[in-house]
Amino acid sequence: MGKIFKLKMKKLIIVACSFMLFTGMSFAQEFKMPVASPSAKIEQQFSTSSITIDYSRPSMKGRVIFGDLVPYDKIWRTGANANTKITFGEDVTINNLPVAAGTYSLYTIPGKDSWLVILNKGTENWGLSGFNEAENVLKVQVSPVILSEPCETFTISVDNLSNNTAILNLQWERVKIPIVILADNKERILAYLDKELQGSKPPYQQAANFYLEQEYKLDKALEFTNKAIEGNKEGFWLFWLKAKILAKMGKNKEALEAAMTASKMTQGTDYEGEYKNNYNKLKAELN
Repeated sequence: MGKIFKLKMKKLIIVACSFMLFTGMSFAQEFKMPVASPSAKIEQQFSTSSITIDYSRPSMKGRVIFGDLVPYDKIWRTGANANTKITFGEDVTINNLPVAAGTYSLYTIPGKDSWLVILNKGTENWGLSGFNEAENVLKVQVSPVILSEPCETFTISVDNLSNNTAILNLQWERVKIPIVILADNKERILAYLDKELQGSKPPYQQAANFYLEQEYKLDKALEFTNKAIEGNKEGFWLFWLKAKILAKMGKNKEALEAAMTASKMTQGTDYEGEYKNNYNKLKAELN
């Protein structure tokens, strides 16, 4: 019995030690010390794909940035550490110049009155190391915007999104660089909708919304909305969509009737105030 007991205790000790070692290793792997320029990754759904940005974010820390830490008229990695990378999931234009889908390094040349924004194929570079001007695919001049409040940490964001446009903003210190991105996606989306509308689950609401936004074949948009309502007679939002299409078609009386229907359907719900306001705003616009 003594030997069996000793063996069991030995196994328990081994298991306990292994657990402690594993826990310690897990903690060591998860724990990260603060760094001067932490890395960041943003992925923004845009158009029919997405825009992804990988970069490091230095902070001001009381320093003068542009014209000092980041000199004017010299190429900048546009961040810290490894080069900043941006990926477009589809072909776009940037400030009206074409850029094919793919991943690029983002560089800039800051100036007092104008910045040069550069996209480069050298995605494996470390900052400026390895930069080759021959691999540039885009160079555009952008006018800086002066911020009313300082931006402490370098920030890249994708803002002002629509179905086919976005603004890529670079912000640091009191400077913002707005870069206009456009996706020529209308024909691609129409082709997708045409195909899906022939399928077993036609996206009538999506098609109607897109046609309305594009002011394209509004009679078809109305037809799609009516079919969507047939499939969901409780969909008060569909009656509001119908109201907007009818208003765009100049059928004001029918538009107000559809808007009133949507408003009445929401009475006693959390949406009552919103849809009552929708009706009143549309009535004011059409009168």
